[in-house]
Amino acid sequence: MTTSAPLWDSTAAAAATGGRNSRPWSATAVSIDSRNLEPGALFVALEGPSFDGHDFVGAAFERGAAAALVHRTPDGLAPEAPLLTVPDSLKGLRALGEAGRKRTTADCLGITGSVGKTSSKEMLRAALAGAGKTYASSASHNNHWGVPLSLARMPLDARFGVFEMGMNHAGEIRDLVSIVRPKVALITQIAPAHIAFFPDGMDGIVSAKAEIFEGLESGGTAVINKDAPRAEFLAERARATAGRILTFGTAENCDFRLTGFEPLQDGSLVSATTPQGPFRFKLGLPGKHMALNALGVLATASAVDVPVETAAKGLAELSALKGRGARQEIALPEGGSIVLIDEGYNANPVSVRAAIALLKDCRPKPGGRRVAVLGDMLELGAYSNEMHAGLAEDLAASGADLVFTCGPEMAALQAALPSALRGPHRATSEELAPALLDALEPNDVVLVKGSLGSRMARIVDALLALPRTVPSQATG
Repeated sequence: MTTSAPLWDSTAAAAATGGRNSRPWSATAVSIDSRNLEPGALFVALEGPSFDGHDFVGAAFERGAAAALVHRTPDGLAPEAPLLTVPDSLKGLRALGEAGRKRTTADCLGITGSVGKTSSKEMLRAALAGAGKTYASSASHNNHWGVPLSLARMPLDARFGVFEMGMNHAGEIRDLVSIVRPKVALITQIAPAHIAFFPDGMDGIVSAKAEIFEGLESGGTAVINKDAPRAEFLAERARATAGRILTFGTAENCDFRLTGFEPLQDGSLVSATTPQGPFRFKLGLPGKHMALNALGVLATASAVDVPVETAAKGLAELSALKGRGARQEIALPEGGSIVLIDEGYNANPVSVRAAIALLKDCRPKPGGRRVAVLGDMLELGAYSNEMHAGLAEDLAASGADLVFTCGPEMAALQAALPSALRGPHRATSEELAPALLDALEPNDVVLVKGSLGSRMARIVDALLALPRTVPSQATG
């Protein structure tokens, strides 16, 4: 039986955090969740508004934790329990992440954007793996605790580290990038996500995303989507810190330009021009928006000297993530089957339009319909009615046959839809699920999309709970 090499020991962790150890220990991982903790991990007891990780330190030790980082001693622990005590456990985690970044020799790459962060992170993981050991977080750990956690988990022998950074207010990315200090910073696409929190609208969002360039390593590379709003402003901000700027998109003067896109049953075939000349590659993810993200990934990989050919090999093996385009064929109780396109993780106007384009590209089997099931796009503030209603034109042009909606914001889309497309509208996803199940017909292709707070996962779960699931035979 082999064991993992130590990631942190009591001496290094105390030096990083300024904490005090109760006794020596050595950990092979870092965890903030006692439920899925790996044996041998350091458990960090974070305290939030609705939970306190200190209440689960005992459970963490029962699961094999090597030690716990705490800011108070939990009740009921054995006197010999290995604890690293710090004044504040969240600040302790951040300090651990900062130390993880300082000690690594890996090339660190940072990603932000309103859409495409996690998909691009997974693409980069695959694209770089052929050139060396690549580390990226296993989930969307892109906030004030997720980024430090990801840095603290980075293996000592990694050649590349990939980190996504999110925000819903100005200044948040500036804080995160200050500890990531990437060699390459990629902005995917910018959309009116969280626009309710930006009084100056899209200008404020674009400016907040551009904060990622402030933390670039000296001489680092900025990778910019030229199709993004205010792309020239992004380039101007990048010039203040970047040694080089690479661009991608559909514009004539992009460094990595999309010139062709062909939907396939298991992804797409992408044609592009690159600084090395024309290039064609297979992408295991469906959708033109993913093809554009892939070009940003190829540009980012090239900035750390990974050849385009090497990076593209990894992209062919990818498949869509749960909640981000994953497809599943689901048998119906009465016979036949449907195809589910699960886009239920989150939503804003740009990502919903991209999902509608996916539905358009997917060709139902004979007799099947294109069915869209849409929940509220949240945090749009005064723009909400206009942005929800504005989806009607895209749906009409997509070849959709029926549109189900739920939530108070989606009522604006329901009213704007042509009557022929208008399916049931319900207050919540839970109430909409039975109406959808009753309306399904064999060979339907069903797209589910909405903001996380719309809880569209309930509809996905209701579909997956149908008696039998079979491998996907979807086309398009």
